[in-house]
Amino acid sequence: MSTVSIGRNPGNPMIRLILQRVAISLGLLVAMSLLIFIGVEMLPGDVAQSILGQSATPEALANMRAELGLDRPAPQRYLEWLGGILQGDLGTSLSGGQDIASMISGRFANTMLLAGLAALVSIPTAIGLGLLAVLYRDSWIDRTISLSTLTTISLPEYFIGYILIMVFSVWLGLLPSDAIVYRGMGLGERLISLVLPCVTLALVVIAHMMRMTRAALISVISSPYVETAELKGLRRGRILTRHVLPNAISPIITVVILNLAYLVVGVVVVEVVFVYPGMGQLLVDHVAKRDVPVVQAVGLIFAATYILLNLVADILAVAANPRLRHPR
Repeated sequence: MSTVSIGRNPGNPMIRLILQRVAISLGLLVAMSLLIFIGVEMLPGDVAQSILGQSATPEALANMRAELGLDRPAPQRYLEWLGGILQGDLGTSLSGGQDIASMISGRFANTMLLAGLAALVSIPTAIGLGLLAVLYRDSWIDRTISLSTLTTISLPEYFIGYILIMVFSVWLGLLPSDAIVYRGMGLGERLISLVLPCVTLALVVIAHMMRMTRAALISVISSPYVETAELKGLRRGRILTRHVLPNAISPIITVVILNLAYLVVGVVVVEVVFVYPGMGQLLVDHVAKRDVPVVQAVGLIFAATYILLNLVADILAVAANPRLRHPR
């Protein structure tokens, strides 16, 4: 009898689903590492040529490629690179000879700071605008918020960034046009330099999160218990915050986490526009140099971050949805 009860433990289906998603995420990460390696291999140019210059002789180029290990077959180099990653070794930069882990550590902290600030601004703003749009549904407030967010979604990040630079840096002279930060920089000065890139990122994700929040809230409003609360005479704002929002929180959390993944991975364009020394700028700089190990390491970190946050979103969706916790 005890064996039957253990086998029917309601927690087991949820654990199986979580383990399945973890396994899928690991498989995706391995597949992404292969795609990143192949993509970098297809980049035009020659790192040996960029190091030695255009006047280098064929013999010197061949010696440099052998010294860098570029003369070995691609499958061998991929397996060696993957083995090093599993041991925590990101390799060495071909163009500068620096340890890639030490190069990335400071840049990764900068990127996470920018993404974190954008998240602090965008998440409460998006949820608040979603609640406001539903509270005044089909009014001019709802239409204005929806039109504004739709316009923001339609504009690419670099265009928004350049518009903000033109208005607040060129015309008004209130904020710096770049986001150059350095070690020893004061916190206040650092935050001021991050205002424009932070707003650029936040505007894009606010639009998407707000629209998804509005859709999730509207889908719950039609529930019978909401109609009952309205018949009892409860104020619409109280109904939204006390009854509707808690029951719509699962899809809202999912879309918030997915947008956090975008914030980390989607900073590349914004960092280039504002010359911000983060992971995106590092990636672009070393693509130009065809520094294969650096490009591979940065690309893999971006992929791992995106996959990890998607995994968290999947796990939270499973934990918050009884139908997913107990699949038939």
